[in-house]
Amino acid sequence: MENILISPGKFRLDGGAMFGIIPKPLWNKVHPADNDNRIDLDLRLWIIKDQDRIIITDTGIGDYHGEKFDEQFDVRQEHSPLKKALADKGIDCAGVTDLVISHLHFDHVGGMVYKDENGEFAPVFPNATIHLHKDHWEYALNPTLRDSGSFHKQYFKETIERFDKAGRVHWLTGKEGEILKLSNDSLRFKCSYGHTPHLIHPYTNEYIYLADLIPTSNHVHVPWVMGYDIAPGQTTVDKIEFLKMIVEKDLRVIFEHDPKYASAKITQNERGKYIPVDLE
Repeated sequence: MENILISPGKFRLDGGAMFGIIPKPLWNKVHPADNDNRIDLDLRLWIIKDQDRIIITDTGIGDYHGEKFDEQFDVRQEHSPLKKALADKGIDCAGVTDLVISHLHFDHVGGMVYKDENGEFAPVFPNATIHLHKDHWEYALNPTLRDSGSFHKQYFKETIERFDKAGRVHWLTGKEGEILKLSNDSLRFKCSYGHTPHLIHPYTNEYIYLADLIPTSNHVHVPWVMGYDIAPGQTTVDKIEFLKMIVEKDLRVIFEHDPKYASAKITQNERGKYIPVDLE
């Protein structure tokens, strides 16, 4: 089994929103903002190659949003970014067997479709099975006004419904469970609820994909919670639960949005504070 991390592109979001109530003099030291108060962020994806399976978690932001969008979020990527990032690793999109979606925010699921030569949206992974939490799907179709702007239903709804009609959506349920079996392991999931309801975090015996629960290495510190979160207090509860599990299982965490570090191990210092170590 082979684990691969790819980055189809980078973008920027407001630093204050990314660090919530943490004062700028603190977060700006470790993650400097530009003149528009935006910080640099990655769009890192996790791939597992296992015998006849190629599994990918999340898809990046997509390349069809237009100039205004790309300027607002400082999107930096090539045309067909996901296809090219996979090709660099010798992977053809048609050969991807499984797409795991952590949640349906635009910067995580936008790359699942592209515009074809007729200007129509088509799936990037036409032969994949989609693994998605059922309760999160239902929430994404009817979010609150506070977070509705993060769910671009016009890009993902039709494709997921089409895959579902074809019997190619594996609906996940509950707080935790198995996504699929691997040759010498199992790809499992555990949910968090503070950032968005039923955000899934896939993990094996080696790695865990933290998505927006702990988007960068600087967010390992429990109080450092994003202002984007629908329930920031719940995020702190979720983080402690996950960090305990990560330390107990000795997992290597994958940071989806950290522009500098792709992954790390987690330990506790003499005061019990969780800190990232062995950063790569």
